[in-house]
Amino acid sequence: MERPIIGIAANEISDAGETLYHLPVSYTPAGYVRAVQNAGGIPLVLPVGAPELAKEYINHIDKLILAGGQNVSPKLYGEMNLVEEAALFEERDQFELALIKEAMIQNKPIFAVCRGMQLVNVALGGSLFQEISHLNSSKISHMQVPVPREIPTHKIQTEAGSMLREIYGEETKVNSFHFQAVKTLAEELQVTAYSEDGVIEGIECRGPGKIILGVQWHPDFAYDYLEQEMAAFKYVVKEL
Repeated sequence: MERPIIGIAANEISDAGETLYHLPVSYTPAGYVRAVQNAGGIPLVLPVGAPELAKEYINHIDKLILAGGQNVSPKLYGEMNLVEEAALFEERDQFELALIKEAMIQNKPIFAVCRGMQLVNVALGGSLFQEISHLNSSKISHMQVPVPREIPTHKIQTEAGSMLREIYGEETKVNSFHFQAVKTLAEELQVTAYSEDGVIEGIECRGPGKIILGVQWHPDFAYDYLEQEMAAFKYVVKEL
């Protein structure tokens, strides 16, 4: 049986620092690559490029992973940027929007993590909170630094009948590294996990041309530390 090819949309940095001679670098966090390999898939990194290349990239993969990274440009949901220090990368936004569109045309599943989940929501007509600290009246921190990345720091509840319920059970704890969150949910999506303070932590879609699983936390940060996070990658590679 052939191993499924899992496309991982890459990020880019303009200056990789002195050790790498300040070169621009295309990259993806190794957690995605290694977790896909451990789950029995073949990872294929898709570098940021022209949107018109999306069809060819999607032709060569079985499933698509959208990783974390920069904030999604507020222009895409009709707002001005309200966070001066926000990192934006509009070329990446446009390329990944094209990947999402083409994956749905070709009926290929999408696993979307953190920024990836937010972008999927925007791609389908939803919007985002640009900065969520003012929403949080509890003691939950959605940016857990300096707590190590693999340590889960807050609870989530999953919805009955969802993919996330199958993977994570009714309740679990996850890590958290985000400033933004889903605000208005796209009509075609369903919320399938919440944090204790009501922030949307998981979204799903199972319909013609749209097979989507999105999580706000980072399984790639803890796949080798927590069994539930490796289970998520196994589900994506083998079941999604």
